[in-house]
Amino acid sequence: MSLRRTISCLLFPLTCWYAVGVRCRNMLFALGIKKQEVPHITTIGVGNLSTGGTGKTPHVEYLLRLLADRYPTALLSRGYKRQTKGFLLDDGSHDPRLLGDEPAMLAQKFPSVQVAVCEKRVEGVRRLMEQHRLEEGPDGSEVRISTAPQLIVLDDVFQHRYIKPTVNILLTEYSRPFSRDHILPYGDLREFKSARFRANIVIVTKSPAKLNPIERHNIVKELRLQNCQQVFFSYFDYLPLRALDGQEAAVDLRRVDHVLVVTGIAHPEPLVAELRQHTRVHHLAFADHHDFSPRDLSQIKAAYDALPGSNKIIVTTEKDAARLGTRLQGLPAYVQPIRVAFHKSPDMDFDQIVESAVKENISFLSKLSVWNR
Repeated sequence: MSLRRTISCLLFPLTCWYAVGVRCRNMLFALGIKKQEVPHITTIGVGNLSTGGTGKTPHVEYLLRLLADRYPTALLSRGYKRQTKGFLLDDGSHDPRLLGDEPAMLAQKFPSVQVAVCEKRVEGVRRLMEQHRLEEGPDGSEVRISTAPQLIVLDDVFQHRYIKPTVNILLTEYSRPFSRDHILPYGDLREFKSARFRANIVIVTKSPAKLNPIERHNIVKELRLQNCQQVFFSYFDYLPLRALDGQEAAVDLRRVDHVLVVTGIAHPEPLVAELRQHTRVHHLAFADHHDFSPRDLSQIKAAYDALPGSNKIIVTTEKDAARLGTRLQGLPAYVQPIRVAFHKSPDMDFDQIVESAVKENISFLSKLSVWNR
């Protein structure tokens, strides 16, 4: 029996108590004792049932690229491991200490998107809807102009039941679907598998770039979703390496002898496997959302120095680069960007379905506002 399985069995009594707590909480929402709010704004929720590693951030980025140029858009996140509390709107500094690593990275990538963090999503949405600026009017008086978004993307919100998104997207990993997992701490699920029915769309992430139709059919069948729920399969496109400042870097991995991969993400295996197709890889792994200390930086430099020869580089993820900042300067360090891509479905198109839902809801809310005047 593996160590993980042994620990899981020992923790089974805690699993029972955790399961009771989850069941009671969901029952309170079902009975209306705990209130769920449907905000007067179009929202897209992105989340998962597992504790992490499904690729939420790249999929949030995909949605921002798809929609932010068409509608005034905001991103609302909890801001995991930030050093601040309460509602905070990015002021242009993109500081991971203030926002958390993922919101800071996305704020830097999407300057036109209002990026905010708040533990209480209902309060966060309300504060975003109240955003405004003051400008001087024709008579010299101050005029209050609303800068409230039309669309808010809610990051990691599936278990935050106090708000009901317009479109609720559930992610599950191809190699670790929720159908094969169990509730915490025996497994890695935050709540029961039946919670999947709250999703409008389920995305099976990190699937192979070439997907076997039979395997696709088997996974869809295994997820046991309702007919009204739509399933898509996504995979990662690995883009050319970039410098830490985001500039293009002319690096051919096939001509590099050794790569030190530094990661602080939940499941770095796909990235490591991708890089190993091109060169020799040495992996230095830290915990998810790891806050790199001076000691860690010394460890990274020592690991790099220990690699043989001089034709060697360091590669890290975009999320880790947001936390590392400029502290790897002086070393040949690069970032591995990734993009989400979707396998084509014969009868459904992810972009079209999301765009249509957002357009219809924004139009409905606009008419509703006119009627209520």
